[in-house]
Amino acid sequence: MDVQSSLLVVVPAYNEGRVIGATVDSLLSAGYRVVVVDDGSSDDTGDVRRLPVVYLRHPVNLGQGAALQTGMTYALRAGAQIVVHFDADGQHDCRQIESLIAPILEGRADVVLGSRFLRKEDARRVPLKKRLALKGGILISWAMTGMLLSDTHNGFRALSRRALERIQLQENGFAHATEILQRVREGGLRYVEAPTTITYTEYSQLKGQRISGSLDILFDLLVARLSK
Repeated sequence: MDVQSSLLVVVPAYNEGRVIGATVDSLLSAGYRVVVVDDGSSDDTGDVRRLPVVYLRHPVNLGQGAALQTGMTYALRAGAQIVVHFDADGQHDCRQIESLIAPILEGRADVVLGSRFLRKEDARRVPLKKRLALKGGILISWAMTGMLLSDTHNGFRALSRRALERIQLQENGFAHATEILQRVREGGLRYVEAPTTITYTEYSQLKGQRISGSLDILFDLLVARLSK
């Protein structure tokens, strides 16, 4: 498989005009093809169109889950064999994409979930408040899916084409991270966790998940389950 031509990096973005240019530049410089999904931004996020990317835009803000699904739908139609989810705010390191997709290329997994807690040096980078919020998300995901992972709300993940065909996100907001796990289990998809290093800047922490966000996620998931 020619990895560079068969892989698409999907970058969901909402009002990320300050940083998205640098984020996308790093991906392009590494040779990756990039799909930016502008989720109804009201700032200059759209200026990223000056770069050689596929630019898709929601007319209104729908949520990160919806933006990822738009990107995945495009990737399927474009014939992608692997999709990598990559945050717009500069937290992720494109140099780790190679190790992230390795289990898929080796035929060991359909989905690879990035984790901040597999290596002590990565875990130490996570601020205490963030760590508490993430632990809440881990417990919620375990309760909802039966899958106990070390890190369930890391936006850095890789999906094979088989996974793309079986995962159709309905949760528009941050609850999509737990929904992905539900779809993995329901679809009989093979999954592994892979260590990832997250760089926390003042900017990314201001936009990051709050402890109360875990309760918001739980509420969204319960509503979705009761409405079925």
